[in-house]
Parts: sequence; structure tokens; C-alpha cells
Amino acid sequence: MSAEQHHGLEKDLGTTGGPAAAAPNAPAAPNGLAPTMTAEEHQSRFGYGPLSHVNTKEAVLRPFGGEFQPGLYKSVESRKIANPAPLGLSAFALTTFVLSAINMRARDITEPNIVIALAFGYGGLVQLLAGMWEMAVGNTFGATALSSYGGFWISFAIVLTPGGFNIQNALSENGTDETMFYNSFGLFLMGWFIFTTIMLFCTLRSTVAFFLLFFFLDLAFLMLGIGYIQRDDSNAPNPPVIKAGGMFGLLAAFAAWYNALAGIADSSNSFFVIPVAHFPWSPTGRARREKSERETV
Repeated sequence: MSAEQHHGLEKDLGTTGGPAAAAPNAPAAPNGLAPTMTAEEHQSRFGYGPLSHVNTKEAVLRPFGGEFQPGLYKSVESRKIANPAPLGLSAFALTTFVLSAINMRARDITEPNIVIALAFGYGGLVQLLAGMWEMAVGNTFGATALSSYGGFWISFAIVLTPGGFNIQNALSENGTDETMFYNSFGLFLMGWFIFTTIMLFCTLRSTVAFFLLFFFLDLAFLMLGIGYIQRDDSNAPNPPVIKAGGMFGLLAAFAAWYNALAGIADSSNSFFVIPVAHFPWSPTGRARREKSERETV
């Protein structure tokens, strides 16, 4: 490792350049570097869960779904800003859960107007703010995904808002024939299917939990888009396809909550660790496979 890389890694890990800055009773760190945390604090931060047993001398650390970061994981030891991903994931999950349940005709609810409040306030505004904070912590993927889906929920609420924006009535001929509105809304959903597919490709080297979130969401957008474009004999959105979209939406909501919990749970608030399951071809999967091969040999 070059001197510049080593210095950058020391900065990420919160270490200083020499032993003079170490506390009198602090344990000596490897290579003579002075730690900024006690042994107990370091163990509580790194001695458990998805980041345990990580070689901090390596610049490439394994991905972790709870950070909404499919790429390189950055040390949290010197972080000044909290992880915004669980907030954005929770906002997305609750709004998606309610809409998907309505799409599946839960409790015989046929109109999704109750989602307007969630789509504006929680899934829209709060998720958008979480995406902006992802920008602040340097997570390009998280900023793009959370901000985009926050914008999706705001635009979705605008479409459904009765009276105020008058979008549905403007696209309905004579106030009764909604063919143009259904086709327009189907294209709207298919566009989000394309965007989610792009996001899905970026999760292939991440964790299974992180991948499944975008996989289920991708199928939900696809089913809903098809349901509005390919309608039934009464020119209404195709009920079986819409229900299928609702089912995949529910799966996406629970996957989002799962990843949010993985990002929140740590030694300060949890007695258990959330498994996120690494792909065999991911950096962690390859490392585990090489280790098992060496042990069998």
C-alpha cells in the first residue's frame, strides 16, 4: 500500500500520525499509530455483525446493505453525520406497504387516496431529505436512489390529488373515458421500472437483502405498468396484474424495512445481528470461499 493510501486509510479510521497523541492509558495501536477510541469502544463498534473481522489494512471493505451503499464501505469511527439510509428506507417501506395493500384490495379498499398524505409527507419529503443527506456523506448510489424515489412519491401524490392538479380529469375524455389517463399512468410506471432496473444492476456485487429490495420493486413497477396499459374488458386496470404488482410491492416494503433494521441495529440498541447474506461473487463471498478452500486443503 502506498504512503498516500495509508495516510488516507488512517484518516478514515480516525487515527493520527504518531504515538505522541495517544492517551496515557490507551492501548498501543498497530504500526505505532495512536487510536482515538478505547479498546472497549473499538470492540463495541467493530467486534460484531456485518463489519466484524474486517482487515482494516485493506482499502477495499465489503459492502453492507444497511448503509444503502453497494460499493465500498467507509469506516464509521470518525463519522460526524449519522447514517441517513434507515430513515429513507423506512419512509419508502411504509408508503409502499400501504399502497401495495390497497392494490391487493385489502379490506375491500378500492381508492388509494389515503396514500396521498404519506406520499407527500413521509415517502416523499422525508425520503428526499434522506437522499440529500446521503449526498452529504458521499454515497452517490444512496443519494440517487432515495432522492429519486422521494420524487416518485411526490409526483405520485400530485397525480392522485383530487381537484388541485386536475391531472386525471384533464386526461379523461368527456369526464368518463379514462383510456388516455390509464395509458399515461402506465407509461409513468414503466419509466420507473426502467430506472429501478438500472439501480438493480448496481446491487449485483452487494448483499442478497439489498438486491432483493430492488428486485421486488422492479417487478412491482413492471406489473403495475402492464396492468394499466393492458386493461381488462371493461377498460379498467387489469385486476390480477395489479394485485401481482401489489404483492411484489409488499415484498419490496418488507425488504426495505429489513435493510433499514440492518442499518439501525448495533451494540447500543440490539441484542442480535441482522444477517444480510453476501453473494458468492461479492468481495466477502470470494474471501470466504478462498478461506474454506484453504481449510479443506
